[in-house]
Amino acid sequence: MHDYLLETGIGINDFWADYLAIGIMILSIILLCIIANFITKKVVIRFITHIVNNNKYKWDNILLEKKVFHKLSHVVPAVIIYYFARSFPAYTEIIEKFAVLYIIIVAISVINSLLDALNDIYLNFEISKVRPIKGYIQVAKIVLFIIGSIIIIANLLGESPVIILSGIGALSAVLMLIFRDSILGFVAGVQLSSNDMVRVGDWIEMPKFGANGDVIDISLNTVKVQNFDRTITMIPSYALISDSFINWRGMQASGGRRLKRSLLIDTTSISFCSDEMIEKCKSIHYLKEYIVEREKEIENFNSKNKFDRSNIVNGRALTNIGVFRAYIGNYLQNHPGINKESTLMVRQLEPTENGLPLEIYAFANTTVWAQYETIQSDIFDHLFAVAPEFGLRIFQNPSGNDLKSGLLSGGNSNTLK
Repeated sequence: MHDYLLETGIGINDFWADYLAIGIMILSIILLCIIANFITKKVVIRFITHIVNNNKYKWDNILLEKKVFHKLSHVVPAVIIYYFARSFPAYTEIIEKFAVLYIIIVAISVINSLLDALNDIYLNFEISKVRPIKGYIQVAKIVLFIIGSIIIIANLLGESPVIILSGIGALSAVLMLIFRDSILGFVAGVQLSSNDMVRVGDWIEMPKFGANGDVIDISLNTVKVQNFDRTITMIPSYALISDSFINWRGMQASGGRRLKRSLLIDTTSISFCSDEMIEKCKSIHYLKEYIVEREKEIENFNSKNKFDRSNIVNGRALTNIGVFRAYIGNYLQNHPGINKESTLMVRQLEPTENGLPLEIYAFANTTVWAQYETIQSDIFDHLFAVAPEFGLRIFQNPSGNDLKSGLLSGGNSNTLK
């Protein structure tokens, strides 16, 4: 170009011919880069987009959404600049270094987008809920950026990446300290995934971190939990390995949630059933067959052993607490909200200063929280209401109203006297 400008005879001297030739070359390269970039984005990318949008596969749409192809198109201008770098002998080395630097940065950006696309593609499969790979993707990104940084530094210094890497090896202790959480998180992620300890969508409870809700994300360093009050709790991944937590997945998978609650019976209200009470219980739908069968069984037992029934202490007899316990069992067996295939029992626990605990152990046939609470409340509403029909009192510590009523009663008694 320099010789051509001198031969044109337009009066340009040798000094200005050099600068003009360089300027024309730079403008030509810029124009060529613009044309190549335009062809790549407007023709090639549009053609690829058309193919992607008109096939039956979904994974390539994700590559398009993550702009993998768009980012890859940025390599073309850098390649052109690198190719024409020798046209500027004095600056060839610098131009080539920066062109390579740009290509490396674009390559890192493309691989980073590919990793994001890989994670999104994997999320479309059901196994992603059981074996999430987000933590592994983040580890791969860390490795990518470390290697990319080493290559960039080696390119700028004109040294081999191996030499730079050996120098970084001496700083391994510092790197271990910097990436401590990431390393612990990676190890924890491997254990959580291999042992299937937690999945996205699991309901977990971890009081230490104030977490009680659904897992919505599992990353390299943290597990994100959305609590039932809509707040978000971030738990370090390694904390799920080092500390204990409750995973309610088994309950949700079983299709039923445990109901375990006690009625506290005032022990002074427990007594043998009178004939009048037995006849009354025979009119209760859930007790008629039970009373008839138990009466026959008790009568046969007492007759066989020749017990003198003139004293109620002798032999066997029905008690109001026993009849009430049988009623609860039959009531639960016929309740539409109770899972009949799971364990169901009504049992007495050790008496305490608060009375005799009559524990109900059963499973609701739903895991939906609101429905479960409704079923549980309906059952105990009914039991609290029917307990007096069996001559039983529910224990309750005296309230202010109880004390007031007692004082008034005492006052009236004294007045009558």
